[in-house]
Parts: sequence; structure tokens; C-alpha cells
Amino acid sequence: RREREIERGVKGRGTRARAGSPPPPPMSVERGGLVRQQQQPAADALRRALDFKTQGTQCYRDKKYREAIGKYHRALLEMKGLCRALGDPDGSARSACAAPLPPPPPGKCSLTDEQKGAVESAELECYNSLAACLLQMELVNYERVKEYCLKVLRKEGENFKALYRSGVAYYHLGDYNKALHYLQESHKQQPSDTNVVRYIQLTEMKIRRLAQREKKDSA
Repeated sequence: RREREIERGVKGRGTRARAGSPPPPPMSVERGGLVRQQQQPAADALRRALDFKTQGTQCYRDKKYREAIGKYHRALLEMKGLCRALGDPDGSARSACAAPLPPPPPGKCSLTDEQKGAVESAELECYNSLAACLLQMELVNYERVKEYCLKVLRKEGENFKALYRSGVAYYHLGDYNKALHYLQESHKQQPSDTNVVRYIQLTEMKIRRLAQREKKDSA
């Protein structure tokens, strides 16, 4: 009996030792597989953003400007959501898509260099297209047009469409000196564009009239 009790005690201690032992190490995940898992949500969000942008472009061609504005906003929302998924809620990663980014924290999705370029390009196209849509509205919000164009110019300072539309916006907001600056910059790129030439003439006329009025008032 004593031997059986000792035997049971040894078995019990062995069982308790196994119960208290550390868990087996987790199975290792290959780096390539983990990166692919992280990239998949990012790729899905990017695809949705590009789909909305494409739909917006079609609406613009069909002269459905309000619908186009909605689609472009949806595309931008998808890109903002993508930035949150990247752990970059303020969107600074998009502003530096060409620059190397640190690896995302565990559980965060990641983008390939090609996808980063696609995000930045799509963002600029959306802002440019939003400005174009607003200029087609019956009541144009020139302040918003200016805002969207300047977003583009902060990243692409020589973007012709953004330069021209900035000039148009500043003209209608009554800031003729800034209007002339942006219009002349756009004229350097496309000297034969008749719309640019016309707005430059209108702006210079406004500036001359203001100068004459100031001279008359000071006399």
C-alpha cells in the first residue's frame, strides 16, 4: 500500500509539473506571409478608393457634378481610413509616399511602394477633380476651390490645373495679385491656353482699375 501511495504521489507531482510548465512556443510565421497578411487590408481599402474615384470621373463626364463630388469625397474617406489602418491618422504617410516608412506595428496593415504612390496620386486627382466640379456649380464656392487647389500645389507645385484654378478662385475672391501670380505660373506651362490668357487679361484689367481708383482717391 505504501508503495502505491508513493507511486501515486510521484505521478501527481509529475502531472502538476506539466500543468505548471510554460506553454509551447507559438508557431513561427514567415516574414513574407506576415507582410502579405498586413498588405491585404490596405490593398482592399486602396481598391475601394480607386473605384470611387473612377465612379466620380464618370459622373463628371456625365455632368452629374453633385454625384461626382460625393464619389470623390468617398474616395478620400477611404484613403483617410487607410491612413488610420497604417497607424498614421493625420495622413502624413501619404504626404511622404516616396520616402521610406518605418515598418508598421504588429497588427497594422502596410503598403507596397507602388501602392503608396497610387494613394498619393489618387488623393491629388480627387482634390483637383473636386475643384473642377465646384467650378461647374451654379453657385461656386471659390474659397473651397482655392483650398482644394492649394492642397494639390503643396505636393505638386507645378500642377497646371491646380495653378489655373487657384488663379480663377483668387480672381473671384478679389485677391487679384495672387490670382495673377497663379495664372502666370500656369501660363508658363501652357502659353497657348486661351482660358488662362483670358483670365490674365481680366486680372490685369482689375489691377489697373484698382490702381487708377487709388490714385484718384489720393489726389
